[in-house]
Amino acid sequence: MHIVLARLAGERAVAVELDDHGSEVGAREIDAGALGSFVAQAEARRPRWVWNDTRAWYPALLAEGVRIDRCVDLALSHRILRLSTLSARSALALAPPTGWDAIAAIDDAPVDTAVLFDLDGDPDVAEPSPDADRDAVLAEFRLQQDALTTSSEPGRLRLLLAAESAGALIAAEMQYAGLPWRTELHDALLSDLLGPRPMPGARPAKLEALAAAVRTALDVPGLNPDSQADLLRALKRAGLIVSSTRSWELKKVDHPSIAPLLEYKKLSRLASANGWTWMDSWIRDGRFHPDYIPGGVVTGRWATRGGGALQLPRQVRGAVVADPGWKLVVADAAQLEPRILTGMSADTAMAAAGRGKDLYEGIVASGAVDERAHAKVAMLGAMYGATTGESGRLMPRLTKAFPRAIRLVEEAARAGERGDIVTSRLGRSSPRPGAAWLQTQGSASAPDSTEADERRARSQARDWGRFTRNFVVQASAAEWALCWMAELRKRLIAMTPPATRLEQGPHLVYFLHDEVIVHTPERIADEVAATVAASAQEAGRLLFGTFPVEFPVTAAVVDTYAEAK
Repeated sequence: MHIVLARLAGERAVAVELDDHGSEVGAREIDAGALGSFVAQAEARRPRWVWNDTRAWYPALLAEGVRIDRCVDLALSHRILRLSTLSARSALALAPPTGWDAIAAIDDAPVDTAVLFDLDGDPDVAEPSPDADRDAVLAEFRLQQDALTTSSEPGRLRLLLAAESAGALIAAEMQYAGLPWRTELHDALLSDLLGPRPMPGARPAKLEALAAAVRTALDVPGLNPDSQADLLRALKRAGLIVSSTRSWELKKVDHPSIAPLLEYKKLSRLASANGWTWMDSWIRDGRFHPDYIPGGVVTGRWATRGGGALQLPRQVRGAVVADPGWKLVVADAAQLEPRILTGMSADTAMAAAGRGKDLYEGIVASGAVDERAHAKVAMLGAMYGATTGESGRLMPRLTKAFPRAIRLVEEAARAGERGDIVTSRLGRSSPRPGAAWLQTQGSASAPDSTEADERRARSQARDWGRFTRNFVVQASAAEWALCWMAELRKRLIAMTPPATRLEQGPHLVYFLHDEVIVHTPERIADEVAATVAASAQEAGRLLFGTFPVEFPVTAAVVDTYAEAK
């Protein structure tokens, strides 16, 4: 059973009940103030709620103490079905752009992703209303159901859309509940590393001392080390051969200014990204409430809108502390992407290498390479397209030992170089290259093309091939993580007495690609840790059936995030 929620004028809503065949069996108009109680009562029948955007509906329900089991997020589902090769012949995929495409557009993507993908916007797409009306929501839902049933792999796509929508619920719940955060400990950590909290606009004492040391070593009294242009000129004036102020390049230089400069850069990043201003802006009532964006990157990985939740540095993790009588269960999946590649390629040799042990140590034991560090370098090179240096040297040996796994990423790379689309395990497809990429390739094939045109085209083709090579693995790993969290959320709810508010039982409070944190009452912490590991194995089964690839998870029961690693 589905219940479709849509907005009406005057802050009212309408709930339309659909049977299993999608036919309407009833509708009810609801005042805004009565929506929470209506949803809470209807939830006893375990419907799948259908709405345009989880972010527009669920936070208000959570604030009323109402938690739902499952939903269909039409905006997130539209994005997947619009691009997937599995639903490419559907009416939804073939239709001209609509407001749903604008709702589903990926925003706030990381800079490197936006540059690499070169996605072209469509200026003719109408601005959508975030509160789509009844007819629009029902029409979109039926289009999506048609796209699913007529797809070439409906089972895979249904699982992906269910996991994506579950992810939207989890993101809203984590923002609502928040990550436990002790501001007095955060302040103490910052003061220890940077010195006492400075006046607004001033540098912390330790940063100012490091800046003075840099100025002295470079003999530039007025140097501002935060100005990259001024700093680069000062380094060159001192006779140093550098082309940038990036840390990896500076580490190769022998000069008295380098040590204090590198330390300054490290502490400056901490002060700007997670310093006192960040603490004042993002910590409320002892909680960090990050604004997660599910599917915020084209691979399906999450992004955040401000707050930097996906980059919490180790220096401040000591401020993440469980409430009295509670524990944090911090868990991460070991070597997730190589194991995903194992399952996707059905490479039995690689599955055997990772069975019951560290995968990289298993690769060493197979005889493919001679030490763990080489195994890691070779595998990362295979997935990210590193063809030179140590990775390039090891690739032939890795290919011989694990031919099916390497063939999968190589074929994905060749597809990208041709400008073709690749698709993840469950059905998320990569975007096509943008107009600039296509124009470059076309120019190289023209009768009057130059050697420079051809070199540029080959370089861009290889770049896109590296993207598609990694897309198939990273997108599938994101799907595994969604299934992991969805299964874990379901099991945590089952451990909680009925009518318990989200924050009163064990609940997810943090997610980072292959890592989760659960805040749980201490008395059931060990049970929660076991549940986290069991959910990971179930996620593997959902994606790869009975193929014997393992997804080991390390779960630590701790008082503070800093104790976990």
